[in-house]
Amino acid sequence: MIRFTTAGESHGRALVAIVEGVPAGLPLVASDVDAELERRMKGHGRGARMKIEADRAQFLSGVRAGATLGSPIALLIENRDFEHWRDVMAAEPAAEPPRRRLTRPRPGHADLAGTLKYDRADARDILERASARETAARVAAGAVCRRLLAEFGVEIGSHVVALGGVTARPPQPLPVPLNAAADRSSVRCLDPAVERDMVARIDAAKDAGDSLGGIVEVVARQVVVGVGSHVSWDRRLDGRLAAALMSIPAVKGVEVGLGFALGGLAGSAAHDEIVRAAGAAAVRTGGFARKSNRAGGLEGGMTTGEPLVLRVAMKPISTLMRPLQSVDLESGKPAQAQSERSDVTAVPALGVIAEAAIALTLADAYAEKFGGDSLAEMRRNFDGYVAQLERRRAGWEPID
Repeated sequence: MIRFTTAGESHGRALVAIVEGVPAGLPLVASDVDAELERRMKGHGRGARMKIEADRAQFLSGVRAGATLGSPIALLIENRDFEHWRDVMAAEPAAEPPRRRLTRPRPGHADLAGTLKYDRADARDILERASARETAARVAAGAVCRRLLAEFGVEIGSHVVALGGVTARPPQPLPVPLNAAADRSSVRCLDPAVERDMVARIDAAKDAGDSLGGIVEVVARQVVVGVGSHVSWDRRLDGRLAAALMSIPAVKGVEVGLGFALGGLAGSAAHDEIVRAAGAAAVRTGGFARKSNRAGGLEGGMTTGEPLVLRVAMKPISTLMRPLQSVDLESGKPAQAQSERSDVTAVPALGVIAEAAIALTLADAYAEKFGGDSLAEMRRNFDGYVAQLERRRAGWEPID
């Protein structure tokens, strides 16, 4: 089983990610992680911090001579802006209250509920960890899992389908590889006709001191059939994927396949008819295919062999340059919420973070089904399963 955890505060010394369960012998170098960290920092509408930080990962353990050891992998991502926050974030007690206290919580953020729950006087004790800065560590952990999934042919990509109320019409079928096309856009949108509208909407929101949300679509291709399980609620892969995506800060909705639209269709128009498959794709699907993919590659908590397709909705960022109404924690008087340095939108980055969440979850499910102590053992188990799928259709008549 593959699991991960992260540690660190937004303006603290560093972020740390620990990934356990990755088999020994997986080729892995820092540039595999750095490439994903760089993608996370891009996108029109990001804030000034993206110009200050240049995230790079350091392996502290679990990797030697360019390959994993089978032990926990620890990664460190330094916060390059820490010097300006050293006194604010110091672990040692101070003679005077620290600078940059936050006592006017922001609507939509964890500030108020967290301050009450943990009985703190300064909401900075909450916001530093609740900040989406933590997702840099998650992307680093996800990059390790992407590298493992790539050994089994899995490709994960994403693109923006809506931003600030502007909806795209992406090409069908989607380009392969997906990220090579999406990353060429400053908002990671595959529809050039609306890309300009999205950029204009972001610029207008910045001038107004406002923020914008949107929707991204994440696609995982070449996933073998039968990953996940129907036998217990916590082993259903659709539930595990949804939980991972919903844990991303500011995410408020997840759809699998057509999602909510399926609730308005008749069964005859909702389900994906089954047909015979041929060619290389048939190997990972057991010789079956679907005429459509309305289910998003998941049925009964298991993969069908069709692409996994999930959409993720992100609310507008909670920090506004023209703050909303709040209440001061110390005086109890009405006040405007405080402002922190922030993005206008992080929707383009959300796609990269959502890819990491799916990579972490899918790698765990692969390890669950095909796991071994080494990559070679895991590959043998995978190959044995694919061979089993092949044997099941050995007596079938050829397709005309």
